[in-house]
Amino acid sequence: MATLHLLLLLYIRFVPTMAGDVDLLISFKNSFPNPSLLSSWNPNQGPCSFQGVVCKGGHVSSLTLQGIALSPDFRSVSSLLSIQTLETLTLRSVNLTGDISAPTKCSDQLIGLDLSSNNLHGSVSDALSFATSCSSLQSLNLSSNSIGVSPLRKGVPLPPVFPLKSLDLSYNKIESTGDLQWVLSGLGILQTLDLSANKFAGSIPEISNCTSLEYFDLSSNLFSGTVPAGTFSNCFSLTYLNLSSNHFTGNAPPDLASCTRLNTLSLSYNNFSGEIPILSLTSMSDLKLLELGFNNFSGSLSGSISKLTSLEILDLSSNGFSGPIPVSLCTKGASSLKELYLQNNYFSGSIPDSLSNCAELVSLDLSLNELNGSIPSTLGTLSNLKDLIMWQNYLDGDIPAELSSLKSLENLILDYNGLTGIMPDLGNCTGLNWISLASNRLTGSIPAWIGKLESLAILKLGNNSFTGPIPAELGDCKSLVWLDLNGNLLNGSIPPELAKQSGKVAVSLLTAKRYVYLRNDENSQCHGKGSLLEFGGIRSDDLTRMPSKRLCNFTRVYMGNTQYTFNNNGSMIFLDLSYNQLDGHIPKELGMMFYLMILNLGHNLLSGLIPSEMGGLAHVAVLDLSHNQLEGPIPASFSAMSLSEIDLSNNRLNGSIPELGSLATFPKYVYENNSGLCGFPLPPCNSNNDPSGNGSHQHSHHEASLAGSVALGLLFSLFCIFGLVIIAIESRKRQKKKKEESNAAGDFYFDSRTQSATISNWKLSGTNALSINLATFDKPLQKLTFADLLEATNGFHNDSLIGSGGFGDVYKAQLKDGKIVAIKKLIHISGQGDREFTAEMETIGKIKHRNLVPLLGYCKVGEERLLVYDYMKYGSLEDVLHDRKKTGMKLSWPARRKIAVGAARGLAFLHHNCIPHIIHRDMKSSNVLLDEHLEARVSDFGMARMMSAMDTHLSVSTLAGTPGYVPPEYYQSFRCTTKGDVYSYGVVLLELLTGRQPTDSADFGEDNNLVGWVKQHSKLKITDVFDQEMLKEEPSLELELLEHLKIACACLDDRPSRRPTMLKVMAMFKEIQAGSTVDSKGSSCPPGASMDGGFMTGMTTLKEGKEEN
Repeated sequence: MATLHLLLLLYIRFVPTMAGDVDLLISFKNSFPNPSLLSSWNPNQGPCSFQGVVCKGGHVSSLTLQGIALSPDFRSVSSLLSIQTLETLTLRSVNLTGDISAPTKCSDQLIGLDLSSNNLHGSVSDALSFATSCSSLQSLNLSSNSIGVSPLRKGVPLPPVFPLKSLDLSYNKIESTGDLQWVLSGLGILQTLDLSANKFAGSIPEISNCTSLEYFDLSSNLFSGTVPAGTFSNCFSLTYLNLSSNHFTGNAPPDLASCTRLNTLSLSYNNFSGEIPILSLTSMSDLKLLELGFNNFSGSLSGSISKLTSLEILDLSSNGFSGPIPVSLCTKGASSLKELYLQNNYFSGSIPDSLSNCAELVSLDLSLNELNGSIPSTLGTLSNLKDLIMWQNYLDGDIPAELSSLKSLENLILDYNGLTGIMPDLGNCTGLNWISLASNRLTGSIPAWIGKLESLAILKLGNNSFTGPIPAELGDCKSLVWLDLNGNLLNGSIPPELAKQSGKVAVSLLTAKRYVYLRNDENSQCHGKGSLLEFGGIRSDDLTRMPSKRLCNFTRVYMGNTQYTFNNNGSMIFLDLSYNQLDGHIPKELGMMFYLMILNLGHNLLSGLIPSEMGGLAHVAVLDLSHNQLEGPIPASFSAMSLSEIDLSNNRLNGSIPELGSLATFPKYVYENNSGLCGFPLPPCNSNNDPSGNGSHQHSHHEASLAGSVALGLLFSLFCIFGLVIIAIESRKRQKKKKEESNAAGDFYFDSRTQSATISNWKLSGTNALSINLATFDKPLQKLTFADLLEATNGFHNDSLIGSGGFGDVYKAQLKDGKIVAIKKLIHISGQGDREFTAEMETIGKIKHRNLVPLLGYCKVGEERLLVYDYMKYGSLEDVLHDRKKTGMKLSWPARRKIAVGAARGLAFLHHNCIPHIIHRDMKSSNVLLDEHLEARVSDFGMARMMSAMDTHLSVSTLAGTPGYVPPEYYQSFRCTTKGDVYSYGVVLLELLTGRQPTDSADFGEDNNLVGWVKQHSKLKITDVFDQEMLKEEPSLELELLEHLKIACACLDDRPSRRPTMLKVMAMFKEIQAGSTVDSKGSSCPPGASMDGGFMTGMTTLKEGKEEN
């Protein structure tokens, strides 16, 4: 009977509790815009069967939902907190929105609450209200939200000691010093405190009550100044301290000696200086990770660091350390070191043999130092070594044969040293990904065993003294993407087997590597198209330390993580065999290397015809076959290639240069010293150099008639000579008088402005009359002369200068009829021809569209070229968006949206409606101009192509675009495409959404940019990327901004083939507009901000220079 009574009591208590739990869970579900996302939550079933619910003893003890766009409001969370038996609640990345407030009721069992990666707002005091409302709460995770957006509430007293043990407020927007003091003053029993990636600035406040603190992260903030003495003196329990990525200066924190339990210490990416506090460090017997990279530490490295026997990772990269590497750094049997990074310092002396005592070593990087002597053979005993990187030192001697024992070796990078001897047999190192031995003094033959390395992706042996033939076995490598053998003494023929490196790479290689590609503008001292360097742990500015950088005309093209093209786009993309003694014919099989982007066979002894099959190299952008003995015509198939650079000079080619494609747009130097070659840009073809034979069939006829016509010709010539002499005398008299008048007028005009006018530096001569007419495309401007432009700009006075860009200066000019125009004076371009300039201008001038800046006219005066455009009232999007002090404007979201659509419409017109299609090549916010209606007008289209065709000395950055906007594939191929423009447009769209510039070290760090920053946030809190000023004014914009962000991300796909066309982008905008009319609760686009912008009616066929709409 007693048992039955007990069961009855349990039933009475249990059933209502279960029923109450179900009600609370269903109440939470019903708050979603789409409750069907949790279809398993059925009110007719017990809660223990609900998705994400864990029960203990039949009661709900835990609820975990993450990665589902449930979109609940924060107020609905209070129903969950009321579940009496709830111990842990995790709602991570569920698009939880609203302002944080203290719950009215909280389970007294709740110990863990995780609301990270959502869109919660509120002050820090609001966030910490949970600590007092939920009395049992031990862990609170509010990371990756928008905490700190609301100001600290006045009148709220500082809290007592928090009951929490773990508090994570990382990746929020907290910046108030009061907020920081609030948190630090109530540490109490707190063991974990993560405040990283906020906006704290100034110095660190006093931390007085940190005796229980074990984990403390202040990284990625804006702290500056020195770390005050005593800051960490009471933090005896700290095991993890991270102060990296701030702006701290002065010596390292002086009281680190108190933190004897540390196992992780990171001070990297600051401006700390002086010597490292070795005495403080050696007191940390448990230290496993020590990161001091990217600071200004100096002095020698003390051997006492070997006392840190638990140390596994030591990073001292990019500092100012000097002197020898301590012999005692690795103590036999007592070292746990796995990763040693000493690159980019000033270490000197020899590499100590004792490094082999670090038996667990996996990565060793000593690059960019001043080390000398030989590579210790004892390194061959490091059986776990994967990375042996020592480029740019003064090492000499042979590469130790003992390295062949390193079966785990993946990267052997020893470029830019003085190493001699032959290449050791590394055939047993089957995991090798990267072998780079360029710019040494190596001799002997290139070994055939390389062909057995199926994982080898990069092989660089250039600028050595290798002899003999290129092994055909290299074609057996299944993953080779980069082969550089330039600048050796190789002979024999090019093995056709290399073409086997044309299939897809099946494995993912080099995913964790960081590199820089240096483009080489070849000169007599430096050969090859460029150098690929492993670049982890090195400041980009310190490239200037490389002697080869000073010797060669290197241009830094790209720096970043290993590109997708190395892994997914195909096998061989870079092949440089130049500056050798290779002979024979060019194998026609090379034409099958579809993914090849750079092919350099110049400066060899190659002969025979250029195979027509090479026209199949669809992705090749740089082709150099110069300085060989090639014969015959340029294959007509070359017309289909999308080349950015070509050099066929110094051969024995003949025939006419194909007029189709891009071949006729290159400067003549790339075809020179081919005695039989003719056609633009070389002299026209005639019977002597035309191989067709059309000019020789009448030869006998000319001989027969020659004798009969000589007498008549001589008599006629005498009469002509007398007539011409008389005409010439009279003409010279008239020209002399006209020249004197022109010079007098010109000198008077120019001299009156020499003190302030920039025109005094122009390349003009006395023969350049002020009456030179402009070629115009707009009827009201037909009678403009150069004198009119001078008058309208006050002699191109600096007061009229309104901008400067990559292609020249821009002046504002008011004509006599009151019309305001913009005049662009192009930069001086060597080798520029009148024919090319006129042809390009005539093409550009006929392009008319309401979202393009029209070219009104142009003229050539001496060596100067002037272009006349419509004046855009509000200037560039770059200035309006990023320089409010200059423009005094603030763009609302409707205005930004209108600009985004207008720029897309203009770019789509260039890509799809112009014949031939036009690739912009330098799409950026400064090339999006705004007229008086804030309508976007794309400018400078066609300019980059004209410059690249006419100049031989422009930098790569000018040709390929502007840093921050350049798509990743350009750094390998140098070939511009419409999909490259799409990528650049995606960056512009990101600018409009975020309000940030594409490259800003203050925002993104030295080696990151806007695209990388947004991608990082996509893994955390993506809505943090939006311009917060826009969201403050209208919080409801968030969903619409997310839809536009999807378009930007599609445009920014690393793989060009997956990017949309600009027509597709316009269709995506239209889909958003259609969806917004349904989902925006009756709101509509403001006038003039239609999402399709009339695109479907605005896209027209280019016909006789007019827009048909």
